[in-house]
Amino acid sequence: MKLIIAVVEDKDSHRLIDALGEQDFKTTKLSSTGGFLKEGNTTLMIGCDDQNVDDALAIIKQNSSQREQMVAPISPMGGNADSYIPQPINIEVGGATVFVLPIESFFQF
Repeated sequence: MKLIIAVVEDKDSHRLIDALGEQDFKTTKLSSTGGFLKEGNTTLMIGCDDQNVDDALAIIKQNSSQREQMVAPISPMGGNADSYIPQPINIEVGGATVFVLPIESFFQF
């Protein structure tokens, strides 16, 4: 048995949870924050049998899109802000960060 931990952008979470549910993958949703932009993420915990890991990973990949987002850079801390001209930059956001962990035992009460 494996535990898949997938960190996805909030915008992708509902579509991903629905797609996993259609294939009978049970998920637990946790709200999380992190990354470069310090924006909201969703962390999904998915328990599955070893032979179903590739199917779950394929669903996660299909439903976690990467896209570009325009952001304003953070102003320098403690530096001279007089010469700082914030210009928005394009960065890539989205996608998924996935961890697959072995499960020694599983109990459901």
